[in-house]
Amino acid sequence: MIRVTIYKTGRQKYAGFDVSGHAGYAEAGSDIVCAAVSALVITVINSIEKFTEDETSCVSDEESGSISFRFVHPPSHDAGLLLDSMLLGLEEIEDSSEHEEYIDIIFKEV
Repeated sequence: MIRVTIYKTGRQKYAGFDVSGHAGYAEAGSDIVCAAVSALVITVINSIEKFTEDETSCVSDEESGSISFRFVHPPSHDAGLLLDSMLLGLEEIEDSSEHEEYIDIIFKEV
């Protein structure tokens, strides 16, 4: 199962997110759930880096399927909007009756 933890402040600003695990929907290389989550997560990280001035840190481990992404300072409006978009895509996967057992999204206040 893929676990996505979204970190938000008490003021509902994003602080970052963690993604870990593998979906286990299909064999490696054929797992559409892993591919979809990876595409959403990598695209948002690259977009924040390219289209905003936000300072971030990102640590990933391809073998374990983990990514830890954090904002150094509170995120800009644009970065928040990009994360909203990623979250929309992830929640659509989680809400799908065919894929819901392969992804879990949780929110934590920091």
